[in-house]
Formats: sequence, C-alpha cells, structure tokens
Amino acid sequence: MHDGESAEPDAVKGRRPTMEDVAARAGVSRALVSLVFRDKPGASAATRERVLRAADELGYRPDNAARLLASDRSRTLGVMLNVHQPFHGDLVEGIYPEAERLGYDVLLSATGPGRDERKAVEALLGHRCEALILLGPNAAAEQLDELGSRTVTVVIGRRVPAAHVDTVRTADAKGIRQAVNYLVELGHREIVHIDGGRGPGSAERRRAYRAAMRRHGLADATRIIPGDHTDAAGIAAGRTMLAEGTMPTAVLAGNDRCAMGLMHALRRSGVEIPRDLSVVGYDDAHMAHLWPFDLTTVHQDADSLAEHAVRCAVDRLENATVPPRDIVLDPKLIVRGTTGPPPSRSSTR
Repeated sequence: MHDGESAEPDAVKGRRPTMEDVAARAGVSRALVSLVFRDKPGASAATRERVLRAADELGYRPDNAARLLASDRSRTLGVMLNVHQPFHGDLVEGIYPEAERLGYDVLLSATGPGRDERKAVEALLGHRCEALILLGPNAAAEQLDELGSRTVTVVIGRRVPAAHVDTVRTADAKGIRQAVNYLVELGHREIVHIDGGRGPGSAERRRAYRAAMRRHGLADATRIIPGDHTDAAGIAAGRTMLAEGTMPTAVLAGNDRCAMGLMHALRRSGVEIPRDLSVVGYDDAHMAHLWPFDLTTVHQDADSLAEHAVRCAVDRLENATVPPRDIVLDPKLIVRGTTGPPPSRSSTR
C-alpha cells in the first residue's frame, strides 16, 4: 500500500464489495449511491465524485446483470460478427465509441464452425439486446425480414431490398469500377476477378466487374474464378492459375483476405508481385497496409459504416415510426505496392 492510500475496511476483506460498502465509505445512503451509478439526478457533483472515488478505492463494480433485470430496457446493442474477417474487427472498433456516446452498451456474438448465424443471433436476443447490428450476414433476405419484424435490425455491408431492416453499405459497384479503371490505365487487359461466392456484396461486385470490363472493350477477356471471402479461396485460386501455366496480368479479389491468400500461394511459387502480377483487394482492412501485404485495395470507411449503423439502431429504438433506411457510402481506391504496369510478356501474347 502506498502512502496516502486508505486501507481496505476489515468488513470488505475476502469478499466482493457491495453498494452498502460504498455508501458507508462515502458517508452517504445506499439510495444515493444507486442514483450515482444509474446516472440519475439527485446527487451533487461533489457527492458524485466522493461516491465514485469510494467505489474505486474498494474495487466495486456495479452488477449490470441485476441492473438489467430490474429495468424495462437493457440499452444494449447486440453485434454479430465473424472473428475470421479482419474487416469485422475494424467495424467493431467503430461501433463501441458511437454506442457509448449515445448511452448504449455493446454485446458481441461470433459465428464460427459449429455456431451458425441463427445461434449467434439468438444468443444476443437471449441477453436482452434491444437491437441487432449484423456484420456481413449470409442469411436469406426472408430470414432477415423476419428478424427485422422481431427486433430493430441493422445490416452492414449488404443490400437487402424489401426486408424490414436498415442497411449501411459501401457503393460496391463504384469501388469495383475504380479498381478496373485503374488497372486498365496501367495497361492491363487480362484482369481476372476472384469472386466472393455467396458472401455479402459479392453479387454486386461480380456484376460491376463484368460491366467495367465491357465498358473498356474487354468483354472477351472477362474471367471470374469462383471463390469466397477467405484466404483459403485465394490460395485455391492461385493454385488454379499456376496449374494452367499461363497467368493473367492482374487479379481483382473479392476482399482483402482472399487477396492475401492469393499472394501467399503465388509468392511461394516464385511469382513476384507486382512485377509478374498485380493484385487488388477490397475492404482496406487494418492489415492491408502492413508488410508483406502492402495491398492496393478498395477502401471501405469502417468508422463511418459503424457510426451510421449505431445511429440507425438507436433512432429506431427511440422512434419506432422511423422507416428502415439504406445508407450508401462512397469507396476509395488506395494504391499501394501490389500493383504496377503489366509485364512486357503481355504485349507479345
């Protein structure tokens, strides 16, 4: 114990401190302590400071579970995510501060092997989350509509027409168009797209790739390799291209994780990026700028997506008549070290 610190009262030693202990140490009533921790009026600034200092000295933490049981509202937003998607982590980092600013807590529930989206969502509802924010869900539109009829639901990263949910997303077609335009300006004509399969945003990105290639007179060079939003899909696509013996000059991957898997497979086989092949990702997840990736990618503004999603959820919680919204943000191509002019061999093919 340092000089000037108060010793822990004997009555508190060996057990978890209670609200009564805080009241005794601060010299106030238990009811006043309760007002302070519920952030209700009735305590002066000086009293509030004294109560909080006493709680800190005792190591007291409010029992949030008991508080929720006694309240008609939980003021908690439930967030479903995939822990294997780096961009979901970026979104969660943006969700927390905006939720706290608006007076809401956040509870996370992850999907994974043996734990599908339904289980993840039901866990959030079982913990009395007032609204749900779903990061890139794969559920059918009908399922999302049914969920939206049960509770306030916001979907990030996907358009869900006619479903009773708010959606916050990036203009995927615009982002893909920027990437293809940039590669064509560099001189590329053999641009392959590894798609995201049934993942969120994949269909729109696939359509945008075809349209952009047609716009540049490259319809005959269009090629889509079936994939997924995983590094395994990128590795598999890389092995496919290597087995064929001829390589395109550029690849536009469905997301950053797929692009990273692709680069891993190709570099292990001696392909130098971008000398032999240019690679573009999508998301601009936090790892994209790090070595050895240094990935050219389409940037999605994770903080803005997160902030809009939280506001949509809170707006509809506080005014049930607010209709569902579809908020679309602009992407931005970020050029880094994985893209360059096509290799000279492309001009002699």
